[in-house]
Amino acid sequence: MSSMLIALLVPIILATLVFTAVLLRAALAGRAWPTMETLGLGAVVGFFDTLGIGSFAPTTAWLKFRKLTSDRLIPPTILVGLTAGAVVESIIFLLQLGVKVDPVLLAGCIIACTTGGLIGAPLVHKTRVWVVQLVVAIGLTLAAIAYGLDALAAENIRLIPGSGTATSLPLTLTIVAIVANFGFGVLLNYGVGNYAPTLVFLSLMGMDPHLSFPIMAGAAALMGATSSIRHVNTGNLDLRVVMGLTIGGIPAVFLAAYLVIKLPIEYLRWGVIVVVIYAAAVMGHAAWHGRKMHHAEGGTAPIFE
Repeated sequence: MSSMLIALLVPIILATLVFTAVLLRAALAGRAWPTMETLGLGAVVGFFDTLGIGSFAPTTAWLKFRKLTSDRLIPPTILVGLTAGAVVESIIFLLQLGVKVDPVLLAGCIIACTTGGLIGAPLVHKTRVWVVQLVVAIGLTLAAIAYGLDALAAENIRLIPGSGTATSLPLTLTIVAIVANFGFGVLLNYGVGNYAPTLVFLSLMGMDPHLSFPIMAGAAALMGATSSIRHVNTGNLDLRVVMGLTIGGIPAVFLAAYLVIKLPIEYLRWGVIVVVIYAAAVMGHAAWHGRKMHHAEGGTAPIFE
């Protein structure tokens, strides 16, 4: 392994150990036992997530459809619940593909996303419910567009430039990618995943799409592990759902991880687009109704420092 990979893996693992201890303590104290439904949900979205389809949008859609938790708890719940799976993905993809990526681009995007996540963590807890719903609705709509563009490019429908084969980017585009990942990190706190935006964004710049996996997984892992500690300490999340997503997702990640390079996933993306659009529509309607009726309570309680 290169020294850069070691420098990235060490903080990811250390942050994960602290996060795991905090989560287990909270789960045991609250007797948060997962249900079979949340375990199954974690397995399904974890499998899709490892294939690059993303897990935030499908998880949000299912939680909304089944009304498993309140809207204001969805963003921190899915962020915390999906972090363990992202950590496993990051380790696998960094070891398999990380050595092929430009180290400046790899480290820069991961650090930027983590920084954005830490800045965004306290913001989401101070945001009104309808604002959170609106942000998620907009993010999901953009994700649906991103999924569609990526699927079209994969099928060689040249409405947009196709994915390239580069392992690095020019300096200007590297800076743009790093800045964009800072924004993705902020939005992760609002339940808007970074996988689809990162995959499409880098592919359109000419990067080999396979090399987006260590970047987006590493960013999600380090950002998720660090920010999730703060979310768990607030107590403003559904720990039963969190534990179901965590326990159910990890085995699915191992199952899907080594299929990424060979498995065609374009058809799966079209199915996810439908789910994402549904979730965006439901969230958008809820945000409009909440704003119009002036029923806008705080998103969650303030962060305890």
